[in-house]
Amino acid sequence: MSDAAVPAAPRRIRMTVIGPILALVLLVVAGALMNPNFLGWDNVTNVLARSAFIGIIAVGMTFVITAGGLDLSVGSMAAFIAGLMILVMNSLVPSMGVGVPVILVGMAVALLAGLAAGLLNGILITRLGIEAFIVTLGSMGIYRSLVTWLADGGTLSLDFNLRSLYQPVYYGGIFGITWPIIVFALVVLVGEVVMRSTAFGRYCAAIGSNEQVAKYSSVRVDRVRLMTYAALGLLVGIATIMYVPRLGSASSATGMLWELEAIAAVIIGGTVLKGGFGRVWGTVIGVLILTLIGNLLNLTDFVSPYLNGAIQGAIIVLAVVLQREGKAR
Repeated sequence: MSDAAVPAAPRRIRMTVIGPILALVLLVVAGALMNPNFLGWDNVTNVLARSAFIGIIAVGMTFVITAGGLDLSVGSMAAFIAGLMILVMNSLVPSMGVGVPVILVGMAVALLAGLAAGLLNGILITRLGIEAFIVTLGSMGIYRSLVTWLADGGTLSLDFNLRSLYQPVYYGGIFGITWPIIVFALVVLVGEVVMRSTAFGRYCAAIGSNEQVAKYSSVRVDRVRLMTYAALGLLVGIATIMYVPRLGSASSATGMLWELEAIAAVIIGGTVLKGGFGRVWGTVIGVLILTLIGNLLNLTDFVSPYLNGAIQGAIIVLAVVLQREGKAR
């Protein structure tokens, strides 16, 4: 009696993987049908450029959430960094004049301030043992209040001549691709490699999955988690560097709801909200979905653009429900 080959069990399609891709495709098709300019080069580059700010931050948020953390302060942090950048650069104009060195100093200030803010959040969470929700909720209010104080309740504006010199960082680029898109692509590439091919990425997933087991496996939990918040702060600084030349100003409204968009993008992309699994490329799809929804609301009269925040909130809830349903199966 010959042994019959046992057929392999069919692989079940995971909606957490295919769902975001299908949603993105459907949005693109719907946009093309609703508005003939939707797939035009100008609109495509505009969507990608506007995605860059949230996308850069969302890559860092992917690591934080994968490691079982959360950061609600990134939008307020960006506003504070933008205000600090503008104040420093304006104060240097009388002594250094309008030139590239002033802009480079401003960029350095943004990177250092973002790194310091991320480290502060991480230290309070890992060293003092305060819940991430409480720490970042508090720092969200602090940074928002600080930028309002720095602007004296109004708007901080970059020196006009300095703004003209700085604008190519947002509007310029190579081969028709603007610098924010290029920087976003580089951040995504590095993030995907780190998440998938380094010990740090594996440690983040291990900590988010089971912190105690990770400790028993000699993973330095506090250090890894601290590094995720520091990296997120640094990426907020990079996003702010790309954002400031767009408008040349900062106020209490700058970065409003960026934390919601970043978290939504991460969850839509398939990263588990409670930690243990992260997907950087999925986060990119999540960012594009959210940006396309906002773009469609602006290009059509189907739904008021003022409902964008409500739609994003509903998407977050739906994404978490789908994750739980997937686990239940």
